[in-house]
Amino acid sequence: MNRPPSLAIGIAAALGAGLLWGLVFVAPLLLPTYPATLLTLGRYLAFGLVTLPIAWWFRRELRALSKSDWWIATKLSLIGNFLYYLALSAAIQMAGAPLPTLIIGTLPVVIAICSNLGVAKSFSWKSLAPSLLLIASGLLFVNADQLKRVAETGSFSSYALGATLAWIAVAAWTWYPIHNARWLQQHNQHSSMTWASAQGLVTLPIALVGFVGLMSYYELSGHATFGFNRFGDAADKFWMLMFVIGFSASWLGTLLWNIASKNTPTALTGQLIVFETLAALGYAYVVYARAPSLFEALGIAILVVGVIVGVRTFSRGTPIQSREQRALDCD
Repeated sequence: MNRPPSLAIGIAAALGAGLLWGLVFVAPLLLPTYPATLLTLGRYLAFGLVTLPIAWWFRRELRALSKSDWWIATKLSLIGNFLYYLALSAAIQMAGAPLPTLIIGTLPVVIAICSNLGVAKSFSWKSLAPSLLLIASGLLFVNADQLKRVAETGSFSSYALGATLAWIAVAAWTWYPIHNARWLQQHNQHSSMTWASAQGLVTLPIALVGFVGLMSYYELSGHATFGFNRFGDAADKFWMLMFVIGFSASWLGTLLWNIASKNTPTALTGQLIVFETLAALGYAYVVYARAPSLFEALGIAILVVGVIVGVRTFSRGTPIQSREQRALDCD
C-alpha cells in the first residue's frame, strides 16, 4: 500500500526541519566564548529581522489573522523559542552537555506519548509501542558514553539543577509542537508560510528588547568582553552565524515543521523530531573531526529503524479518530 502523498510531504518536511534545526547545536561550538543568553537573543533577533521582508510579501494573509491568533503566535514564540533555548543553554552550563543531551533526546518519545493521551487518542498504544521502544533504545545507545561520565561524577547537586532545567526545556518543546499542530489543523485556511511569518514577527520585538537590555547591562557592568567590545571578539562570525541560523533554523525550519504538522498525525510528527538529534550528532562529528563510537553508531542505526517503523505504522494503520479530532489534549 503506497503512502498518501500528504504523509510523504510531511515526512520530507520534518526531515528538512531536523537538518536545519541541527545547525543550532553548532553555534555554541563555533562561538564558545559567547554567553548562551546572547546566542539565544541574537538568534531570535535575526529570525525576526529576516521575517520582515517575507511578512511584507504576505501582508494580506497576515492581516487575516485575528487578535487571538496573534496571541497564540506570541505564546508559541515565548515558550517554543525563548524558554526552550534559554532553559537548554542554562542546563548545559550547570550540568555540562551529557545529561541535558540525554534528557532533550527523549523529546521524540515524550511528544509521541503526550500527543496520544486523552480523548483525542489517534492510534492504539500497541501499534505505537514498537517504534517508541526502538527510538528510546537508540537514544540510550547514543548516550551510553555520556551516561557513564555522569555516573562517575560527584557533582550531583549541579547535575540535579541542570536536569531540572533540561526537563523544563523538554516541557517547553513538548508543549510547542502539540499546540502549534492544533492551531494549524484547526485553521486550514491559513498557509504554513503565513503562520511561520507570524511567529517571526512576534519574536522580533521580544528579542530586540532583550538584546538591547542585555547589551546595556554588559556595558554598565563593565563586562570583561562585551562591556568594551560590544559584539565580542568575533563579531563578524557571530552575526553571520546568527543570520544563517535565524533564517534557516528558525524561519525555514518553522515553515517546514508547519508543513509537517499539517500533513502528519502529531504522534508521528513527535517521533520525527529524531531527525534533529541525528543531524546534531552528524554536525558535531564534523566539528570535532571524529567518527561516532560503536555505541553511538549502533544507536543511530536503531533510531533510523525506529523512525521507519513509525512511518509504516502511520501509513498503514487505521486511526482511532478522524483528522479533525486529532487536536490533541495534552496541555
